[in-house]
Amino acid sequence: MPLLEIREYPDPVLRKKALPVETIDDGFQRLIDDMIDTMYAAPGIGLAAPQVGVLRRLIVVDASAGETPLPLYVLINPEVVSREGEQVGEEGCLSLPELNSDVARAARVTVRALDRTGTPVTVEAEGLLARCFQHEIDHLDGVLFMDKISPLKRELYKRRVRKALKVGGGD
Repeated sequence: MPLLEIREYPDPVLRKKALPVETIDDGFQRLIDDMIDTMYAAPGIGLAAPQVGVLRRLIVVDASAGETPLPLYVLINPEVVSREGEQVGEEGCLSLPELNSDVARAARVTVRALDRTGTPVTVEAEGLLARCFQHEIDHLDGVLFMDKISPLKRELYKRRVRKALKVGGGD
């Protein structure tokens, strides 16, 4: 399977709202497989379709992170239907290289979606898996985790990116 290009901030596709998936055909199954391969190769624990330039509501998540194996989740049209508690923990993002920061998220979530066959599923998650689901679903709405950090840290990151783009000839 070919690896997909992971879009990085400030790519405008990362700020767009993804559209619902209406057809799960062979081409969409290939996209799912390519996203899974891309996520593992990055390496990452989650990837949303907008991060590879596809504005559809699809995420893939494997929050095992080298610890106790968890299932690989393929969630189509996911939505968080309930949230409980709060957790604060460090996040990073494949689309925001070199930025890690503590982010407050719900400690437990229930997510409803379709699996890769189009079957409705409900997943209850807590801890890292809940954090990952929330992070990836945010991507589907054009929200980046940097939107949830302090304004000062966010501005410093934006300046660093702008400077790197100027040095690299991007501006």
